[in-house]
Amino acid sequence: MKNQISQIYGELTFNKQIMRHKLSKNVYDKLIATIDSSETLDETIAADVAHAMKEWAIENGATHFTHWFQPQRGGTAEKHDAFITYDSNGDIIERFSAEQLIQSEPDASSFPSGGMRSTFEARGYTAWDPTSPAFLIEAENSRTLVIPTVFLSWTGDVLDIKTPFLRSVKAVSDAGIRLQKLLGNRLAKRLKIFAGPEQEYFLFSKELFNSRPDLQVCSRTLFGAEPAKGQQMEDHYFGTIKGKVLKFMENLDTELYRRGIPAKTRHNEVSPNQFEIAVLYEEANLSIDHNLQLMDILTRVAEQHDMVAVLNEKPLAGVNGSGKHLNYSIGDNTGANYLEPSKSPLKNISFIMTIAAILAGVDKYGGLLRAAVADAGNDHRLGANEAPPGIMSIYLGKYLSELLDEIEGIGTITEKKMAHINLGIQNLPKIAKDITDRNRTSPIAFTGNKFEFRAVGSSHNCAEPATILNLIIAYGYDKIFDKLSTMKGDVKSNALMIVKDIITETKRIRFDGNNYSVEWHEEAAKRGLPNAKNTPEALEFYLEPHAEELFSKYGILSERELKSKVEIKLETYIKLKEIEFKTAINMANTLILPAIAKQIKILAEANNALTQAGLNGGALANDLDEFLKLYENIIANINCLKDFLAKSISEEDIHKNAHAFANEGISCYENLRTAVDRAEEIVAEEFWPLAKYADLLTKL
Repeated sequence: MKNQISQIYGELTFNKQIMRHKLSKNVYDKLIATIDSSETLDETIAADVAHAMKEWAIENGATHFTHWFQPQRGGTAEKHDAFITYDSNGDIIERFSAEQLIQSEPDASSFPSGGMRSTFEARGYTAWDPTSPAFLIEAENSRTLVIPTVFLSWTGDVLDIKTPFLRSVKAVSDAGIRLQKLLGNRLAKRLKIFAGPEQEYFLFSKELFNSRPDLQVCSRTLFGAEPAKGQQMEDHYFGTIKGKVLKFMENLDTELYRRGIPAKTRHNEVSPNQFEIAVLYEEANLSIDHNLQLMDILTRVAEQHDMVAVLNEKPLAGVNGSGKHLNYSIGDNTGANYLEPSKSPLKNISFIMTIAAILAGVDKYGGLLRAAVADAGNDHRLGANEAPPGIMSIYLGKYLSELLDEIEGIGTITEKKMAHINLGIQNLPKIAKDITDRNRTSPIAFTGNKFEFRAVGSSHNCAEPATILNLIIAYGYDKIFDKLSTMKGDVKSNALMIVKDIITETKRIRFDGNNYSVEWHEEAAKRGLPNAKNTPEALEFYLEPHAEELFSKYGILSERELKSKVEIKLETYIKLKEIEFKTAINMANTLILPAIAKQIKILAEANNALTQAGLNGGALANDLDEFLKLYENIIANINCLKDFLAKSISEEDIHKNAHAFANEGISCYENLRTAVDRAEEIVAEEFWPLAKYADLLTKL
């Protein structure tokens, strides 16, 4: 049995080692130039690459291939085609052409378009992304070659999440290299974005999961009273991993390694039956694709262990939900990390300018970061004293903050002062990593050589927030470049003076305190920082004129595509809430009310028996009265939800409808939940039809 990671690592991936073996040196070198240096793909090599891919895939048991893409509805999509066609004699042969590798045409008619096309306009095209390696997925008796792609309409409109991300990487690279050249850096040819998402998730017993219609349909519990023991003892976090879970994790790691996904860390999270897996840093495009694969593998492996992995941001009320901490950094082709201080004065100028660029970008476009992580699931998690609020602020830590304050206080720049600042930056790595604590309440925290964006939801595609991070840094770099290119004198001194101005202008978004506190919310309002409370509010940030200008300036999305994106997200939000409300109504009618009715019947019979015996029921009569009122309350709130849903059908304005769901609809639902959760606390155990939180949190 293969048990060493190195023996199985990447065996299901068409990686560089296999390419080197299967391709001629000339073809291999051209393909690697595209992968590593972002050079335009030489289409003359496509036939050789396609043949090598097919031969490798078939040798490893593949019978089909698919273009794998990331539609705006969320998740991933694929359509499988067999490697078969007719030869000139009409016989079946296995073939995979360059045209099939480079482009495919899945039917796009049923993917959300946000009003950009009619349903009958079905054409959509996937195009090969050679920078993300092809891989194999396994079924019981066969394998399929999977080719990562982008997804566009026949008119060229963006239909996916990956295309804007890839465009944003180019945008920040172009802006950064332009600035580097102005500084005299001739070695940097392109910028690289690196990422390492930390994935949180819950595991539930398959048997208990199947007893909860809400978990099955909505991936979260719509009802559930708080158990006596939740996470308050804080004994699960980093606790000993139970044998069954560890066995699952071992299996998961193996499957990830076979796919070439560098899983590094596994541990218990805060809530019972909540866990986390983290991977090694990679270039962001690959890292994001790997995370999407990880989520799929995670759910599949859990199923094999009679468990269900749930990636919803808030599957249980009263305990921590699940996020995805996006570790993000930016560097260049020389290996430099622009968020890591150095002994090199030039690299330290790049470091301090990148910090300034992020400050400038978040100050102006923080609302876009909030919008990028907005959805129905994350609404339950953000600002719930377990995840940062929707207020986009930056934590820099004591030592970096003091350094920026020192730069802000500089008058004129002298060589001595430049040397002093450079020395201060050099000392940051050890200090930032080992002495300054990480602020776990901050949405955007500097952690020594990278930023950690902690507002991403567990089920999210990291490409969306990474796109915004790239864009706001591009904006910040250009802001510096535009001023620096007109100044005379020493370019590094001038750059520091521009940084000084940005530090002064952006102080409102720097906050090193407790982001969970009421005081911060009040202070943030005074500073004029936006604080969207729900998804419909957050998505409005995409439609602000300066946001549309940003997407248009860098060629990421047109105004039409951006509005389409918002409509798709609003439509998704409405549909998810509608499904939740209908599921809640159904559960209350078919499960909760009958359980309460059984309890009422027993209490009524007992009360009648006492009365006939000439005894005073007392407390029994009070209990009966409470159950009767609960029954009526639940019916009233069911009707409230029904009336709301009926009314929502006639609302044609998607923005108004989404806001109504976020306010009136959720108010009806929460009132229903309050009544149902109270019923759970007092209905006899034998009558209660749903698995309770106490079991969901402890049993696997």
